[in-house]
Amino acid sequence: MTRPRRTAPPGSAPARPWLTPLLCLLLLLGISGCAGESHGRPRVVVTTNILGDITRNIVGDEAEVTVLMRPHADPHSFGISAPQAASLERADLVVYNGLGLEENVLRPVEAARAAGVATLAVAEGVDPLGYGPGESADALDPHFWTDPERVAKAVDLIAGQVVEHVPGVDASAVGKNADAYSAKIGELTVRMEEEFGRIPPRKRQLVTNHHVFGYLAQRFGFRIVGAVIPSGTTLASPSASDLKSLADAIEKAGVTAVFADASQPDRLAQVLRRESGIDVDIVPLFSESLTAKGEGAATYLEMMRANTAAITAGLSTG
Repeated sequence: MTRPRRTAPPGSAPARPWLTPLLCLLLLLGISGCAGESHGRPRVVVTTNILGDITRNIVGDEAEVTVLMRPHADPHSFGISAPQAASLERADLVVYNGLGLEENVLRPVEAARAAGVATLAVAEGVDPLGYGPGESADALDPHFWTDPERVAKAVDLIAGQVVEHVPGVDASAVGKNADAYSAKIGELTVRMEEEFGRIPPRKRQLVTNHHVFGYLAQRFGFRIVGAVIPSGTTLASPSASDLKSLADAIEKAGVTAVFADASQPDRLAQVLRRESGIDVDIVPLFSESLTAKGEGAATYLEMMRANTAAITAGLSTG
């Protein structure tokens, strides 16, 4: 028996049995495309703002760079929120200083590494120095950025890790960015040598808020007389005997200026001057953190130029 042929109701579209699978495929492709637009861009997360600026100059437009540390923050004590900690585990690459600098952020960084995220401890790869005498004598110094030549090494390290671990970046573009930024660092080194050359050799002596300029001293021929906080971290505290010993060393060396970090109160340096009776100027430096734009040290290069000028002025008088 022949079944009657079914016809569509008047005005309805003709049946297309292939349409439903095609719509499903298009829908799936649309969902995937939307997800790629919102979450697919490669991501580098950086702990400190100094390294953040350096990394942004290397990466350029090739990936998103997120910096955890705010302007003026202390790298030894700043913390991060739970969403920021989670962002570390979603990164393609985490760049951090290392050698114990980011004391409150190391655990989230370790968690990201355990989750399979590539991490780079920059200070460990730039020939780190040990501290001089003091509480941190047996530790390696994380403050490598005060030596621009070591920052040039850091640029190569970061560029290599970006190319290796961040998907989709143009290796040629990253290389060109790194080369251009390294050239600027070379110019910075020359400028620092010229300006520091105006300081008489007998006055190339540094007293700082804590031990932070060991790399600069080695590179440019300064002597570290001491630090108000005789440690590599701002979280330590000096004793009365520490202050007395430092005051004696300052008087013996004829030091005329104490350099305090601009992002930290200079209370301890003021106490040193008041209680010891020594006559020294308190000169602020941008030693461990960048500032907001327009505040004197919004980039690494700007920070180092400002510090060079301040040190030269502070030690060239008197």
